[in-house]
Amino acid sequence: MGLWSRVKRSMRALFGGLIEATENPELVLQQTIRDMRDRVPELNNSVAQVMATEKLLGKSKERLETQVVDLDSKIRASVKMGRDDIATAYIGQLQQAQMDLQKTSQQLEHATLASKQALKARDNYVLQMQRRTAEAMQLINQSKQAKLQEQLAQTMESFQIGDDASTFNEMRDKIDRRAAAAEAKMQLGAASVDNQMQDIEREAMDMQLQDKLLSYKRDMGLLPASTSGSEPQALPAAGETSTSDQKSAVLNNGAHNN
Repeated sequence: MGLWSRVKRSMRALFGGLIEATENPELVLQQTIRDMRDRVPELNNSVAQVMATEKLLGKSKERLETQVVDLDSKIRASVKMGRDDIATAYIGQLQQAQMDLQKTSQQLEHATLASKQALKARDNYVLQMQRRTAEAMQLINQSKQAKLQEQLAQTMESFQIGDDASTFNEMRDKIDRRAAAAEAKMQLGAASVDNQMQDIEREAMDMQLQDKLLSYKRDMGLLPASTSGSEPQALPAAGETSTSDQKSAVLNNGAHNN
């Protein structure tokens, strides 16, 4: 292998490696989609030109058909009038018009077929473009997903669990201490004297309501009437003694003194 061939091969390998390294699949696919879409207007213009030729030939055919009918009428009129010279001239024009009509009809058939083929080619290209576009979008999404996975893998490689474990443990201990202090405050508040007095007052109110309910039932005859000695007496409050207990204590003290 010659020196120049080796140099060319090395240059191709060098530039090929650089292009491949800098080539972004997403950008390449997006550019391919744009190129395919840009060809659609050009293809539409080509199809429009073919269809315009078909329409022009169709109008020419209609004009020639009208001319043939008109010449035929003139020939018949000339023959009736005995003007063979004029009829002969009209016959020459009629033959030329018929030849032109035949050629135009053939051209129109070819133009109609070309127009149908152009429309079919345009539709096939649009269908292929849509299929390629969908495939390219799927590849772009796969490329993005692969890029995210690569970034996630790099993040996981550089992530050190031990660096953040101490932070989590410290925050957990701090939250536990705050929760324990709040729970202790709640227990102290529930056991205070004010809460106990509220409980006693609530219980006394419940007893008064029950006594009132029993009184209503007796008045309505739902319960037997009670004697004066059997009526329930209110319980003394905490730290107080009843009147009978106080009298018994006084009598006992007087007996001992005597």
